[in-house]
Amino acid sequence: MEPLFPRDQVRDLLKRTAVALKEGEVPFALCGGYAAWVRGAPEPDHDADFIVPAAESERAAKALADAGLQVVDPAEDWLLKVVQGEAFVDVIWRTCGRPVETDLIQRAETLPVLSVQMPVLDATDLIASKLMALDEHYCDFGRLLPVARAVREQVDWAQVSREVAENDFAVVFLALLDRLDIVPGVSPG
Repeated sequence: MEPLFPRDQVRDLLKRTAVALKEGEVPFALCGGYAAWVRGAPEPDHDADFIVPAAESERAAKALADAGLQVVDPAEDWLLKVVQGEAFVDVIWRTCGRPVETDLIQRAETLPVLSVQMPVLDATDLIASKLMALDEHYCDFGRLLPVARAVREQVDWAQVSREVAENDFAVVFLALLDRLDIVPGVSPG
């Protein structure tokens, strides 16, 4: 499948965003598809995502603008976008309706991403967040299967199962992982 935008632009903007947040001393972590990619999943064909604590959202916007990046404030009240050409990066401070807390970022692991050292969301937190985003409007197991397969040995599946137990779509996905022998025994109760 051909990417929706030039991948090299997304990669460049991902690096520029991370460096700006680091220089601005804003706590952050790479999340979403590119965090999964760093951990061994296929490279995404869409934007890159970062999380910042909700209390740091204004400081993040200032650090990005001070670095000369184009910051766009979309209609949604839980993120901002950094735009360059046809590429964009989301900087998120609320996921699945909950504010991003500092402890989520503290659990991130610093890894090299395209030659830039940056915090990358913990694999367990990454999978839990992807599963918690599943609902009747977005339930694409086909996109999640390769990610789960790629990172399965890095994930505390018992923890994921506990965290997503109230989301029926996530529970069904865990049952699918069990039935396909991707992660045997992960299916809740």
